[in-house]
Amino acid sequence: MIYIHLMNLNSLDLNLLVALDALLLEGNVSRAAMRIGLSQPATSHALQRLRDLIGDPLLVRNGARMELTPRALALRGPLAQALDQVRSLFISDDFDAARSERHFRLMMPDLAVELLMPPLMEKITKLAPNVRIDVVPWRGPAIFTAEFARTIDLVISIGDAFRGFHRQRLYTDSDALAVRRGHPAAAKLKKRDGFLGARHVAVVIRGQSEDLIDIWLRPKGIERKIALVVPGYIEALHVTARTDLVAFVPRRLIGALSRQLSLATITPPFDPGIDEQFMFYPTRAQMDLGSIWLRTIMLGIGREMEREKRKVA
Repeated sequence: MIYIHLMNLNSLDLNLLVALDALLLEGNVSRAAMRIGLSQPATSHALQRLRDLIGDPLLVRNGARMELTPRALALRGPLAQALDQVRSLFISDDFDAARSERHFRLMMPDLAVELLMPPLMEKITKLAPNVRIDVVPWRGPAIFTAEFARTIDLVISIGDAFRGFHRQRLYTDSDALAVRRGHPAAAKLKKRDGFLGARHVAVVIRGQSEDLIDIWLRPKGIERKIALVVPGYIEALHVTARTDLVAFVPRRLIGALSRQLSLATITPPFDPGIDEQFMFYPTRAQMDLGSIWLRTIMLGIGREMEREKRKVA
């Protein structure tokens, strides 16, 4: 026989759900209290009420620290989704860009910051001078947690591995070799032996175990000679500009920094194919007019980049 505990919603204080959300995120009463602006005794009282309502201790002591119970861990995702839906009820249907003071939080790798942020900020400065853009470092799907995802308005990335997000193609690119101007072996890099003999700088960004280029090259029987590993594409190009190391990075990024860093672009001795860069936005923001406004601008920038690419070609 299955017993179902029916909760009287008329007696439920919805502020308890906000406290529960903070407790599940922080796993600590003091930090949860700071997150929601309550005193520690008030938060402890809320925790006790939640324990009585749910019939589970939720937080238990393990030595010197507190841990979430299995029931608490199971509540994280559904509660976050429910609170997002409740909050959406109170979001205005109107979005006046010229008057908005909204903050948008974007996640992208450094190469996307370099390519997209200057044109985006130029447009936002004209259309919405009080809107603020916060960019956070890119992190791989393995560490892209549900809690972190709730804070993000847009993601710029390759692939299709962000759960709860819709995907739209932004622009295309291909990979090429970057070397400093005057590199003594630049011409040899166009041939396989020269490529294999060169010393390379690899880019391993957060959440990855190796450079995506090497994952792509390995099935082709190609192993680069890695001399240096850095966490970002721009760092790779800065080092390349001052050494004889070679960077295998997106062609657009080399072009954007070639004059500033005195870099030359070399086509590798095999077809690098086409890379697609995508914009991801959360399902919860599908009908949010502010999100639609920002996405429209970003897609316009992507179209402009593609038009410029065709002109150069």
